[in-house]
Order: sequence, then structure tokens, then C-alpha cells
Amino acid sequence: MNISLNKTKMLLALLILLVIITGCTTKNPVSSNENQSISNQNQSTASKTETINETSLEEVTNIPLNPPVEYDPAWPDRAVKSFRGHLVNSCAPDEVRDQATTLTTSDGVYLSALVLGSGNKGVLLAHEQGYSICSFLDIGTELADNGYLVIIPEYRNHGASQKIQVNEHIELDADAALNELKRMGAKKVFLAGASCGGTTAIVAGVRQELPIEGLIILSSPAQCSNLDAIPSVKEIKAPSLFVFSPGDYGGSIEKHVRQLYQESGATDKELIVDESGYHGTDMYHMGQDGDVLKSRLIDFVKEEFK
Repeated sequence: MNISLNKTKMLLALLILLVIITGCTTKNPVSSNENQSISNQNQSTASKTETINETSLEEVTNIPLNPPVEYDPAWPDRAVKSFRGHLVNSCAPDEVRDQATTLTTSDGVYLSALVLGSGNKGVLLAHEQGYSICSFLDIGTELADNGYLVIIPEYRNHGASQKIQVNEHIELDADAALNELKRMGAKKVFLAGASCGGTTAIVAGVRQELPIEGLIILSSPAQCSNLDAIPSVKEIKAPSLFVFSPGDYGGSIEKHVRQLYQESGATDKELIVDESGYHGTDMYHMGQDGDVLKSRLIDFVKEEFK
């Protein structure tokens, strides 16, 4: 009887010792409720991160949502990719490259374009042939900072836009840019262009649906390639500004701009003679009084497009 009792005591002591050792070396189990709580917390954190990322892309920086496209750029030595994969001219500084998007024209040509700013007041800035998106980048940036939604398309066979065999139907490039402004939320537009870019802005602007709030023409011919802007400029009733420099292209540009001015349907219109001798955006980039002209152009948009 005593032997049995002693054995029982010994077994009980060993059992107690085993429990103590196990409790010291084993982690406490997590209940199923705690697991679920941790899982929900992780999902909530991921959801918040995703929401922040979406906000920074779409609302804060207003990055266009068009998908990037692979194509052969016109000037490959000047074409770089934004972080989203869109081709953009390397002349654009790093801080605006992420505002690049890819447009597709109605005849299937891919265009690189910059979309700056936000809001429902759209501005088209159309560069001249042989130039790039950076021709209007300074004006575009300032207008974007003042509450306008600005698009600067790079025309076919220029810069980071697609290289094609024949440089025709450039008005379709302006069409694509105006369609993008509308898709991005513009309810009305202001048209501005240099040289043939201005010709395309007039033609494309009249045939799109958004109300035209103003027009700026810099050294634009009345006829460019297959385009004739005279019938269209007659339909534009919004305040208009026409600028040329005497002697530009042997005086032919003065003749064309004066013709556009005379045929304009606007009652509030002005003809500015710039004495720099330069063409298009070079009048305010390189002219002696270029800063004065640039300020005049920006102020004109602000005054007429409220």
C-alpha cells in the first residue's frame, strides 16, 4: 500500500514538472477570433493603401488613364517612357512626364500628349510643324496652375508620336486632343495654335461639340496642306487674338493671318503685329519683347475664359 502511494506521488510530481516545462517553452496559441481580427486588419491596411494610391494618381496628379501603346516614335532619339509606359518627348522635364498619355486618332495614328491641370475648362495648345510639345509647355504649365485643363498633343511624325509614311490629315490630331479634353471632363474649350497647329485648331475646334470660349492664332496660314481654315474661322464667334510678325516667310504669313482676322466671325477680335521677325511660338520665346507677348497671351485666356 505504501509502495503504491509512493509511486502515485512520484508520477504526480513528474506530471507537474512536465506541465511546467511545456508552459515555459510553448507559445500561447492564438484564438480563431484573434486570427480573424489580424486578417481583417491587414486587409483594411491594404485597402487604405490602395485607396491612397488611386487618389494620388487620378485626383491629385490627374494622370490620364489611357493605356500605353507600343509604336515607332518619329524622333526615337528624343522619345522616353513615363513611369506608366507612355512615350513622351525628352524635352519635357521629369516633373511633367508622368502627365503624358497616348491618344489614338480616328485614322489609327498614335500620338504622345501632355495633359496638365484639371477642371472643366479645357485648353488646346497646338504646336507648329517641325516643333514639339515643349513649344507651348511654359504657357500650358502656367494655365494649368491657374485652374485650366490643358492638353498639348504632339502631332504625327513629330517627337514621341508615331512615325507614319505620309504626313496628311493633321487635323485629326487636333480632333483626338479635343476628344481627350472632353473625356477628361472639359465642358468648354479655348483654342490656341502656332502656324499649321493654329489652322488645325480652327478646323477641328468648329466640328467638335464643346462651346468655344476663345481663339489664339500665332503665324497660322489660312490654308495648310489639305486644310482651309477660312470657312471654319467664320463660325467662331468667341473673342479671338491673331498675331504675326512682318517679313515672316517673305510676308506671306502676314497676308494669311490678316485674312483669318478679316474673315473671323468674332466681333471681339484683335490683330497684334509683333516686330520680332520670328514665326509661331518663337515670337515669344526668342523675340526681344517675348515676355510681354507671352504675358499678353496668358492674360487673354484668363480674361476671356472664366
